Amino acid sequence: MLQIDTWKRVLIWSVCVIGLFMALPNAFYTRVETSNDAKAAIELGVDTPENQAEAAEWPNWLPSSLVNLGLDLRGGAHLLAEVKVEDVYESRMEAMWPEIRDALRDERATVGTIRRQESPPDQIRLRISQPEGMPRALEVVRGLARQVQTLSGVGATDIEARAQGDTIIVQLSEAEKLATDDRTVRQSLEIVRRRIDEVGTREPTIQRQGADRILIQVPGIGSAGELKEIIGTTAQLTFNPVLGRGTDENASVGIGEKLAPSLDEPDVYYTLDSSPVVTGEELVDAQPAFDQNGRPAVSFRFNTSGARKFGDYTLENIGAPFAIVLDDEVISAPVIQSHIPGGSGIITGNFTVEESTNLAVLLRAGALPAELEFLEERTIGPELGQDSIDAGKVATIVAFVAVLAFMGLSYGLFGIFANIALIINVGLLFGLLSLIGATLTLPGIAGIVLTVGMAVDANVLIFERIREELKSAKGPARAIELGYEKALSAILDANVTTFITAVILFAMGSGPVRGFAITLGLGILTSVFTAIFVTRLMIVMWFERRRPKTIEV
Repeated sequence: MLQIDTWKRVLIWSVCVIGLFMALPNAFYTRVETSNDAKAAIELGVDTPENQAEAAEWPNWLPSSLVNLGLDLRGGAHLLAEVKVEDVYESRMEAMWPEIRDALRDERATVGTIRRQESPPDQIRLRISQPEGMPRALEVVRGLARQVQTLSGVGATDIEARAQGDTIIVQLSEAEKLATDDRTVRQSLEIVRRRIDEVGTREPTIQRQGADRILIQVPGIGSAGELKEIIGTTAQLTFNPVLGRGTDENASVGIGEKLAPSLDEPDVYYTLDSSPVVTGEELVDAQPAFDQNGRPAVSFRFNTSGARKFGDYTLENIGAPFAIVLDDEVISAPVIQSHIPGGSGIITGNFTVEESTNLAVLLRAGALPAELEFLEERTIGPELGQDSIDAGKVATIVAFVAVLAFMGLSYGLFGIFANIALIINVGLLFGLLSLIGATLTLPGIAGIVLTVGMAVDANVLIFERIREELKSAKGPARAIELGYEKALSAILDANVTTFITAVILFAMGSGPVRGFAITLGLGILTSVFTAIFVTRLMIVMWFERRRPKTIEV
């Protein structure tokens, strides 16, 4: 007969209470969001009375997880960027030049002197004084080649070398270019993600599109221009040998050299070796700090490879100036006083505390390996998002009221039980969305509206089966029990197939499609739970209390 164990009853009601408790912050969205932002600011050290007051608006003992609003609901910025992968070829060649130069110097008796020539950005051209030594020179350069580290480049090397008269031409192989392009886009994607995460934006969408494009959508940010400033700050840090210092901004420089202005000293320009000793890519940490005079600075630490190169250079060049270059500007050019082992140091300059903090953030995030060209940019105003929210509210309320009215008129008291379960169902759905930190988009609202319509399907199947059993002259208790038993397989079949569809949409889709799939999939889980367990428990509790001789469904 109709029986549900006490422990099952406690478990069912506990799940409902916990789900509704987790959904509670969404009923006070603005208040909770303001409190969360204030608490985050306090954790970052901005402990002002205003933040303290705003943080206290929502009690700490209550849950504070919210359903994040997507770009189409909250407003924000949309960017489509193309990664200029060709930029990396030049930096690869510059990094390779010292190794090639040193290797050929060891063969000076055979190849003679070597001199670098003007060349395209993706090549190194160098002339040897003894052309008869060309075979040996090519052998040495080709010996520096490494295997391409991709499946598509198995058997290929990263560089190619060929002779043209008395000139050796070195360039990246096609296999290495393809591998470099892929690595560059992946690295750019990760750095963009880190930079956006550093400023604390909610639920950004950052994903690769095609071979060399990145889609960036950030809800809640002021404008596309503001987003471009966050992404476009390169913070490319290098440590270069200083070859000279002067005041002529048009001073001529030799091949393999470059002219960089001083950040702190107006009209002062440094001539630098364009091949850096160490780069910012070899940094593992950067933190705001203070120098020995109490002025804001940035402390840094290299990885093992960078520490070794940094230590070797300082040991061999004591007494020589050494430039710290940020985005092609010399921020400091100290003289090396002693050997600096360990790979750590400090960057000093005329920084404010805020500037040193921002610089540390950018250095930790890393430098973009290549320039980003923004092909498409849009700023979506919050008023558009509010219109979407209002439209979604109207659609949800209309669907909700229509379903409640239909169930109440069609099934009477049992319809009221189903309506209570439907309200609990929507609460559980928002509780789950809050728990996993999901982002709600306009398609997601459509998924919720669809869930409201689907939520009563199971109850309709159950109630119709109970009606049929009542016509067979069975007692009310037996009719209710058989109604649930016989409807269970149909309910599970229908919802499992729909859930599989939601899983496929999530796996194969992106952006809005995934938002729809998440709300649909979670809605199916909560609908089945409330129909099979919650509605049945309410009916059983009512039946135990009333003990009716007959029932009408």
